[in-house]
Amino acid sequence: QVQLVESGGAVVQYGDSLRLSCAASGFTLASYTIGWFRQAPGKEREGVSSITRSGTDTYYADSVKGRFTISRDNAKNTVYLDMNDLKPEDTAVYYCAALTVFTGDYLNSGSYDFWGQGTQVTVSS
Repeated sequence: QVQLVESGGAVVQYGDSLRLSCAASGFTLASYTIGWFRQAPGKEREGVSSITRSGTDTYYADSVKGRFTISRDNAKNTVYLDMNDLKPEDTAVYYCAALTVFTGDYLNSGSYDFWGQGTQVTVSS
């Protein structure tokens, strides 16, 4: 069964750091560009960051640029999202997914499939 599983979500304080992990089962993560997305209550899902198969190229939403870092360890079949200087507006369920149909925008959720169940990140002020 092809599946991505997110972990690492937690309740943290303003300014704290957190690392999210996205692990793959049933397929080789190294074969895909992987994206991180988030969805806050009452809001649409938005692209946060993505990383190409080799890890050479990374992309970030303006709202997280300079605070979040995406990386991958293909040997461990895992992609990470390191989040620093967290703010209350970062509160959301975070999802990872694999890019299957490239539309020209690496942060477009419509390009992605194999969505995980998500992990909750809550940042209190």
